[in-house]
Amino acid sequence: MTNQISVHPYFGYRDALAAMEWLAKSFGFETTMSFPDEQGGIAHAEMRLGDAVIIIFSDVDGYERAPRKGDTTGLGMYLTLPGKAEVDTLHEQAVGNGATSVYVPEETPWGNYRGRVIDLEGYEWSFGVHRPGEPQTQWD
Repeated sequence: MTNQISVHPYFGYRDALAAMEWLAKSFGFETTMSFPDEQGGIAHAEMRLGDAVIIIFSDVDGYERAPRKGDTTGLGMYLTLPGKAEVDTLHEQAVGNGATSVYVPEETPWGNYRGRVIDLEGYEWSFGVHRPGEPQTQWD
């Protein structure tokens, strides 16, 4: 059964259509499914980037975003990328499309090369070369 388990985070965006366009332009996500709601927004959409799949819907209830405290909101999405060049490119594209840089791409003390941004609606996106779930000895 464990081989069948995966995680697919979902995000309510106030302007889901604009968010989907931004996610495509900034990160390279592709829409694989999209169903409109009765108000002209999105009832349910799915976007893929490699093996990462996220779910998007229109936030009609005005959900609160995690507030930034210091450098971070303490809550966000992490994307594993194949190399440092891809981390640099993703950060540059996101910031170029209006994201707020939290961390410019850099090496961490635990061996990751990562960057972090906050998107146009306040969601935090981190991306790096570390693959979560790998044994810690990888960084020794």
